[in-house]
Amino acid sequence: MKTFGDWLASPWRRSLLAALAGALPVFAFPAPSWWWFAYVALVPWILLTRSAPTPRRAVYDGWFGGLGFMLAVHSWLVPSLSVFIVVIAGLLGVLWAPWGWLVRRFLGGVPTPRRGAAALLVLPSGWLMVELVRSWQGLGGPWGLLGSTQWQVEPALRLASVGGVWLLSFLVVAVNVAVAVLVAIREVRVPAVAGLVATAAVTSAAWVWSPRPDVDGRVRIAVVQPGIVDGDDSGDRRFDREEQLTRQLAGQDIDLIAWGESSVGFDLGKRPDLARRIAALSQETGADILVNVDAERSDKPGIYKSSVLVGPKGLTGDRYDKMRLVPFGEYIPFRSLLGWATSVGKAAGVDRRHGTEQVVMNVGHGLRIGPLICFETAFPDMSRHLAQDGADVLLAQSSTSSFQSSWAPEQHATLGALRAAETGRPIVHATLTGVSAVYGPSGERIGPWLGTNSDTTQVYDVPLAHGITPYVRYGAWPVGLALLVLAVMCAGEGATAFRLRRTAPRPLAPPARTVHESPARPGH
Repeated sequence: MKTFGDWLASPWRRSLLAALAGALPVFAFPAPSWWWFAYVALVPWILLTRSAPTPRRAVYDGWFGGLGFMLAVHSWLVPSLSVFIVVIAGLLGVLWAPWGWLVRRFLGGVPTPRRGAAALLVLPSGWLMVELVRSWQGLGGPWGLLGSTQWQVEPALRLASVGGVWLLSFLVVAVNVAVAVLVAIREVRVPAVAGLVATAAVTSAAWVWSPRPDVDGRVRIAVVQPGIVDGDDSGDRRFDREEQLTRQLAGQDIDLIAWGESSVGFDLGKRPDLARRIAALSQETGADILVNVDAERSDKPGIYKSSVLVGPKGLTGDRYDKMRLVPFGEYIPFRSLLGWATSVGKAAGVDRRHGTEQVVMNVGHGLRIGPLICFETAFPDMSRHLAQDGADVLLAQSSTSSFQSSWAPEQHATLGALRAAETGRPIVHATLTGVSAVYGPSGERIGPWLGTNSDTTQVYDVPLAHGITPYVRYGAWPVGLALLVLAVMCAGEGATAFRLRRTAPRPLAPPARTVHESPARPGH
């Protein structure tokens, strides 16, 4: 009778199981948003990898688990990239290969209590290095960081103000490691329990010690969400709908009106008639309007996505050009090599140009806003820099119109909670087609979400807070801590290997040497 171990002896079956185990954390992300599941979602993957018969097999378990994770978290890209998403997931999955080796090295077989205790630091540190590397914009950016599953948990948001989403990812992985040890490795259960207690203590200490943002004012910000507008003349009809909705905001004492990403499909320098219509709306409502232009510039070559501020007198001169573009969605990396992606999906036919610096805009009333466009809200460093530069409100303009029936709109909208908690600044997430959302300076949800079936306006009373959070002051220090842990581990591994080499027994006699015409070397 075949056992489960016999079934796993097949490399392909084991690889499939690793991919399925790696995909499990997707249920902790929106839309399911089972935040509690994140603390055990990695356990099957860890248990499978620790049982690998060889270090090489553990590397493959890490790789295929990473493939499953990336494919599940980015499944909403299938309509745009088709089968090419499997290629991308396979390439990025390689980043987890070293993590698989670490899992077996520290938890394989019957680890000592010392090795089990080290795993509680080393494995989360290794995971954090994977998240750091894949957060590079050229590799797709930090979409789906494990810590972002905790966007609605108040204690976790408090921790985010101390160490950002990086600290949350570290602690979530540490809990998974501890649970895996409690389930399968009796010999190191004491360090696992100690690790869980330490995690609870850190969370409690952050809850008590970390400073809470002090609300010292409020502003009224309106979001205009026109919904899906299709057809060859969609640019003109969308603008007409946004104009109609914005006009309804007159007389509501609003400080700022935000339109979504690509809300204007024409360069306002080439279409002064549209600029005049927006200025008239600003005058009528008594508020500046932040629009988003996706068009070829009239003053420089190339297509840009830009946040443009318009006041009662027209263009104010404040403009932010999107810096971090979506790979394949807004440009194709190494187009000469990967340009074929346009033939199997909806990859960008023409590359957008990227901006060079972040901008803080003064919209009057003493209000300073920091614009972010689309998936720039996934980058913790961008919102941190805007807070350092004096932004009172982070304002994200987005559009997920191509992914309305997927989990992408909800995933995108919840990123704002992390960015708000990290910086102590409220964030307004304004979209064309939903989900639009607003979060206060502690990451708390403000007012209703505008879902993907809404075409309307909503006015939000946004609380303002100032001061510097530990994350804004010190940055991604958990990443530095993880690097230190891995450096100490490498030094320890090197020292152990050197010591074993020096203490290895020497042969009692020199090796036998053959002589001329020896049978061992005939002809010599």
